[in-house]
Amino acid sequence: MDKDPLRYDVWIEDALRSVVRRVLTFAATKGLPGEHHFYITFRTQDPGVAMPPYLKAMHPEEMTIVLQYQFEDLAIHDESFEVTLRFKGKAEHLVVPFAAVTAFADPSVNLGFQFKTNAERQAEKAAAAESAGGGAAPPEGGDKAALVDEAKTGQVIALDAFRKK
Repeated sequence: MDKDPLRYDVWIEDALRSVVRRVLTFAATKGLPGEHHFYITFRTQDPGVAMPPYLKAMHPEEMTIVLQYQFEDLAIHDESFEVTLRFKGKAEHLVVPFAAVTAFADPSVNLGFQFKTNAERQAEKAAAAESAGGGAAPPEGGDKAALVDEAKTGQVIALDAFRKK
């Protein structure tokens, strides 16, 4: 699909990231209505992510934050959002680019999005090149197997345990 000029997969992800931006903008200006709350998973090593070093050490690849009761200073920008959350009682400021977000969920309405990572896209490109017999080298000189392994490192969190019954 990489050669097709109509990149529906990329456009859909861009549209869904725009939904995340709109939802967070609503929450920043009007608060969270009713039972709405958000789980946001992001890659901690992506460019533009700002967080305390101890949190990055605890979450070297991905981190999931919850915006529900105790968050402050939620600010939305064109390419990122900022929020202050409490970790072990200490307020910490985070900056997360929308491009770093790998998943978004609002369990109150059974809604969730999962975004492909750049590593997954690179692995798909490498697999497509190999199946086409192109024998192209993987992007950035990396090993194809390593790219596939990197793409599989994210965790999927089942939200059923958090839902009220």
